[in-house]
This record gives sequence, C-alpha cells and structure tokens, in this order.
Amino acid sequence: MIREGRNVNRLIITMVLGMLLLCSGPLSIVSAGEAVSTNAVTIKQNGKIVKMTDPAFMQNGKLYAPAARIAELLGATSSWDKINEEATIHTALGDTIIMGNEVPIVYFNENRYRLDGAPVLKDGRLYAPLRQLSELLHADVQLNAEADVVDLITVQPVVISQEYGLDAISKEQGSSKSELLKRNELDGKAVIQSGTKLKIVIPSVFDKPVKPYTESDLQLLAKITMVEAGYESYEGQLALANVILNRVKSASFPDTIRDVIYSGKQFPPAHNGLLDKSKPNASVLRAAKDALNGKNNVENAVYFFNPNVSKGAFWSSLDVIATIGHHSFAR
Repeated sequence: MIREGRNVNRLIITMVLGMLLLCSGPLSIVSAGEAVSTNAVTIKQNGKIVKMTDPAFMQNGKLYAPAARIAELLGATSSWDKINEEATIHTALGDTIIMGNEVPIVYFNENRYRLDGAPVLKDGRLYAPLRQLSELLHADVQLNAEADVVDLITVQPVVISQEYGLDAISKEQGSSKSELLKRNELDGKAVIQSGTKLKIVIPSVFDKPVKPYTESDLQLLAKITMVEAGYESYEGQLALANVILNRVKSASFPDTIRDVIYSGKQFPPAHNGLLDKSKPNASVLRAAKDALNGKNNVENAVYFFNPNVSKGAFWSSLDVIATIGHHSFAR
C-alpha cells in the first residue's frame, strides 16, 4: 500500500509539472488558493542540484519558488521592502523586476505585465511562479518528468556579427524580430552593430502587457481612500480602493476613477471640500497602488457601508462579500 501511494503521488506530481511547463494559462489541478508542498520535486541549476531551504509548492496549478533564492541562483541581486511587501530584483543582465505580495502585476524595466499567478508571502518569503520568474531572469526551465526534476538553464545573450544578424537569430530562436527588439528595448529603426549582445529569452508575460495608470489617478484614489478609510487597516483601505475600481469595471457605473468619485452621492467628501484637503498616509498610498496593480480583496463589491450606521431596505438587500473593520463591502 505504501509503495502504491508513493507511485500515485509521483504520477500526480509528474502530470502537474508537465502541464505547468506546457501551459501558460491557469490550471486547476490544485484547488484555488490551496498551497501544496512539493518536497519530491528536485530543482537544479545548469544540471546541478541546488539546496532549497524553503521548498517549492503548488498553488492554482503553478509551481511557486522563493523569488530571492531563484534570483540568487541566476546571478541576480534582490532587496525586500518589508513595509510595502515588495521585492526588487536586479538581474545579471541589467533588467529590473519589481513584484509584490498578492499583486498580479509585475514591473519589468518600468513596464507593467500581468503574471499567470500573483506572488505570495509564505513563512516570511515571497514566492513567485517559477517559470515566469525564470524567464524574466533570462533562464530556460526544463522538466525531467520521470525524475521529478526541474532544471533552471542559464541562457547567455547572443552576439551580433555580420554573419549572424537579427534575421538568423530570429529563425534560430523561433522568436520574431519584433519580439527580440522589444526584449532588448530597441525599436525597428535601430541599427544593431556587430558585437552587440542580444537577450533572447522572451518572457511569456510580454503577451499580457498592462497599460500604466496615471499619477493623478493614483493620487485621487489615495485621497478618497484616506478620507473614507484612513483610520482602517491596510486591508480595509485596499478594499475601499477596490470598490471604486470595481465600479470603473462595472457597466452600471462611470468608467473612470474621477467620474466614479464625483458622480452620485456615496462620496460626499468629493463635494464638500474634504477630498481636496486629504493627505494620504503611506499605508493608504500602498493600498491605492496595490489596488491599481490588481490586488483585490473584495472582488465584485461595488458598495461599502458601516452596518451600524447605514440602515434600511437598500443596504439590507445587498450581498455582503466581506466585512473589514467598520465597513461591509457588498454587491
């Protein structure tokens, strides 16, 4: 029975890893939000087994690994902002990666992209989807399904020469010339000189670019959050900010942050001068930024209210999604 159990576990891990590395979309082998340790999976770097003090784990069908350790293995340096729960990674090839706890948007050289799965904080370590993190670090991920081994292969840039130009590199790597130019932050009119080193690993997140938000949107969202929930915890502030962003996405409300805040009667501070005087604190600014980067702890909630103050048929008819601090968040 023990031997059969081990074989079943091995088969499950093999199937999950295989699907993980072949698919870019979310998988459903593991139920949503559930983290399952995968101590049976061995991680190598360039063929050599590496020590992983903090084990990888599966979540939402993705293999997660500690970001700082993977960055170190691939020649990068990292720093941790404990207050904002945000990691900054400087890669060996000069790229900059910024990712935050439960924030699905990653900053890569100041551009924003959506990850297949948000990084998560576990036991004091930030974990990220291994495949996408490795791609951003200019590495390939190879799977030996039979041995339950994931090998991180460092990929060196290629050198342009008269005999080996962009066309040849594109054909050899299976990437379009436009992808290679984008990866190296070059435009189509650039003259690439012989001796130029080109990065050739195209991160899959490039398929999911996200438009930048404006500083005015950030400040306005932070100001209304400060007025309405400045006294609440970070979680309550995040929820308040997301009610406004959920409204922006809803067909029942205006489609900009400004119009949502200034229309209707739910935000009196927008009309009585308090909003203009608002000075967001650090926690509120973090909550507004995280909300704009996709961290949402009250999905689909488009109303918030204090249940001890707001009474009546309308409020009692709402479907409450969560109650955080003094506010209930509902749809």
